[in-house]
Order: sequence, then structure tokens, then C-alpha cells
Amino acid sequence: MTITLLHRDGRGRIDMMGWATMGAPARRLAACLGALAFAAGAAPALAADAPVLVELNRLEERGADCRAYLLTDNRGKTPFEAFKLDLVVFDKGGVIARRLALDVGPMRAEKKGVKVFDLAGLGCGDVTSILVNDVIDCGGQGRDCVALMDVASRGATRLTK
Repeated sequence: MTITLLHRDGRGRIDMMGWATMGAPARRLAACLGALAFAAGAAPALAADAPVLVELNRLEERGADCRAYLLTDNRGKTPFEAFKLDLVVFDKGGVIARRLALDVGPMRAEKKGVKVFDLAGLGCGDVTSILVNDVIDCGGQGRDCVALMDVASRGATRLTK
């Protein structure tokens, strides 16, 4: 990496290899410029990430339990080794009925998938909404995966974030 600095005497080009021979003010400036260049290069890649859709597609009664079907659609070119959701289930009165962690990963790039989970002892008619409270893990990489995610619902039960 080469950073061009203009000195008072007109000298300009400083290789990072010559780091040790630079004065302290020049080293600080070079470090700041290097960090700025790195951040500017990384920002477009994060901004270009396509959203991940998480859709509550279906609820069905399974005896005393409610079975939920979540459709995931990773619209981006980046796979996720993990995508763990913190879900909060609300009943008819708006009271929290259940909280659970659900890993819907891994998610391949540009791929849809379905995850099925049961809400034991909770009837589907008692579930009015499910909140994606947080994304506990999305494989790191410094992304805000809640902001990257879109949510939707097919039925009367809402999925929100």
C-alpha cells in the first residue's frame, strides 16, 4: 500500500514499508489515511448486500402445538454460516407467550429455504404476532443483520422486527 503525503520540502511518496523511518506526525497521518481508505473500500460492499427476507409463511395446528413455517430468502451473494433469530411470540392479549432462539442458517447465497419449528403447548389461534427481536448471530463479518433483514407474513399472524 502506498500513501502519498506532501511534505513542506516537496517530497511525496511514502511506502508503508518505510513506516519506521517516518516521523510520529507523519505516521499518525498515514495511519488515519490508511484506515479511511480501508473503511471507504469496505462500505460499498456492505451497502451492496441484498436483503435477507424472513417470511412467516404458514401456521398449522399439530395437536396441542402450533407448527410454524419460515421461508428464508438470501437475495445476496454472501452466504451465512449461521443466522440465529431471537423470536418473541405474542398472544391475543399482546402478552409475551414464548421467547425462543431459532437458527435458520446456514443460508447459501441467492437461495431460498424453509425452516419448520413447533411452539409446544401453544395453539396457533393463540398466536397473534411474532417479533424478530434481534439477530443473535449471522456469521460475524461486521454486518448489522437486523437492518439487512426484511420480514413479511402470508397469514393473519404478523411477523415484525
